[in-house]
Amino acid sequence: MKKYLFIACALFIISCSENRKQSIKDTSVLLKEITDDYYQERMRYFPLEATANAYNRYNDLLPIDISDAYIDTLRQFYHSYSEKLLTINKPELTGQDLISYEVLQYILSTEVEGLKFPSNLMPVNQFWGMHLTFSQLGSGTSSQPFKTVKDYDNFLKRITAFVAYQDTSIGNMKRGMLQGIVPARILIERTIPQYKSLIASKVEESVFYGPIKNMPDSFSDTDKERLTIAYSKAILQELNPSFKKMSVFLEKEYLPACLPIAGISNIPRGKEYYNWLANKWTTTTMTPDEIYNVGLKEVERLHTEMDKVKAETGFKGTLKEFFHFIHTDPQFFPFKNDSDVIAAYLAIEDRMKPQLKKLFNHVPKAAFEVRQTEAYRAASASAEYNTAAPDGSRPGVFYVPILDASKYNVVGMEDLFLHEAIPGHHYQISLQQENTSLPEFRRFGWFGAYGEGWALYTESLGKELGLYTDPYQYFGCLSEEMHRAIRLVVDVGIHLKGWTREKAIQYSLDNEMESEADITAEIERYMAIPGQALSYKIGQLKIIELRQKAEEQLKDKFSLQQFHDQLLSYGCLPLSVLEKSINQWIKEKKRQG
Repeated sequence: MKKYLFIACALFIISCSENRKQSIKDTSVLLKEITDDYYQERMRYFPLEATANAYNRYNDLLPIDISDAYIDTLRQFYHSYSEKLLTINKPELTGQDLISYEVLQYILSTEVEGLKFPSNLMPVNQFWGMHLTFSQLGSGTSSQPFKTVKDYDNFLKRITAFVAYQDTSIGNMKRGMLQGIVPARILIERTIPQYKSLIASKVEESVFYGPIKNMPDSFSDTDKERLTIAYSKAILQELNPSFKKMSVFLEKEYLPACLPIAGISNIPRGKEYYNWLANKWTTTTMTPDEIYNVGLKEVERLHTEMDKVKAETGFKGTLKEFFHFIHTDPQFFPFKNDSDVIAAYLAIEDRMKPQLKKLFNHVPKAAFEVRQTEAYRAASASAEYNTAAPDGSRPGVFYVPILDASKYNVVGMEDLFLHEAIPGHHYQISLQQENTSLPEFRRFGWFGAYGEGWALYTESLGKELGLYTDPYQYFGCLSEEMHRAIRLVVDVGIHLKGWTREKAIQYSLDNEMESEADITAEIERYMAIPGQALSYKIGQLKIIELRQKAEEQLKDKFSLQQFHDQLLSYGCLPLSVLEKSINQWIKEKKRQG
């Protein structure tokens, strides 16, 4: 009898184990269905994002995402997926499934919270306005494809939708004026010339005529003629009038109503809004005051490091005098032509290539290019990286704004390339997109604290990559890190502590190498997009902390290649999820003995 009872118990245990395995499998399958559906549906709400991801189903759509109706529908979308996540038994999830659950949960809760604030009533600024995004798309040099006749017809539909978007923007700004929800006046002063520059006196001079100039030879003569007429008509009868209408409204009505002060806390519920923005951009629960204090400590630490490098060069003056020296001495301005600047960046890539394999086992397949920023946006643009298309149809592009090559400073170029190009944004974003084992919402997701934190962290890899052999280039690295530390101070200062634009500019001038013109543009950027500038330094510090922890706990088992590969294998994560994931990786490495 005991024998049979033992057998029965064993069979029961086996059955329970199999049932649990099936349950875990079913949970994993259900989560995949939810995340896949979320991504597919999200692309309908964010078709420009879909276009950037080479997901071409919605290339003709441009929803008015600043309208109340859109925002209400988006809120319902987020709520519906929050309810779907409740059907998942979280304790059954492990590995990447658990990470996916926590990432989606974070996104949904954060975005729903953000919809409480009326940011849609301030839809225009000089840094992240739809007019800039749309102009890049329409130029034919960005993510909008212009390879087929259908591609051209798709963008004509987007032009019509853009005009409606502009009209809604004006309506929203008028509502904002009545409620005191308006931006700083200086931001609109910077934006008005951008709109005016987009009004083409001749069709052929319009940035939106670029696709016509570069129309594929394979198009029939009939299609070429039809599209040329259609684009010319759209420029003259839709876009030009819309840009003129907006520039007149901004200049005559909106500008006088805007605030002479700098920070977002000056609008109704502005402090609450900034607290949310600080949490969103850093993906932490740090308070703005805590972030501000971290910034002060980092500024002090970096001053000490910069003084050491200054002494190494033999310069006898103060640090501020050293800044001036770097900004004025002819040795730091070797370029004559725009092409010389681009060639210098390509030479940096060549110098570091042999060392990359020592730090990375996995490198992206995506092609990479360095390009000069288009003239129509160069004056207000920073150096930036535009992502490669995951299908290989578009390379990753490092854009460099060059207003006058003879005034382009060579100091800091190595650091900038590491951040914006390789192994910064190009490696991280491309490897994420190429990792088909991730659900699509993570393959194409972005969190500034991780993405910008990684890029800032890679600046510290310069010596390991054979760069920074010149002390001035290393000083450029420290200066850029100082730049990101200063951001923690001035961003909070402007938006929560009542700092004026002028006070923020002066603080930056006192503590970093950037020119006054560059600093002024940067401060105005922080005014336009509150909180975004906090992400870089907070993310970098967390990655450095995790690397140090891994080195200390794994000792001789630590491999920098493996650490980088592991870090990049997740794609962009909120910092809390990243920390938990790396801690788990460390435990597993230790168990392996």
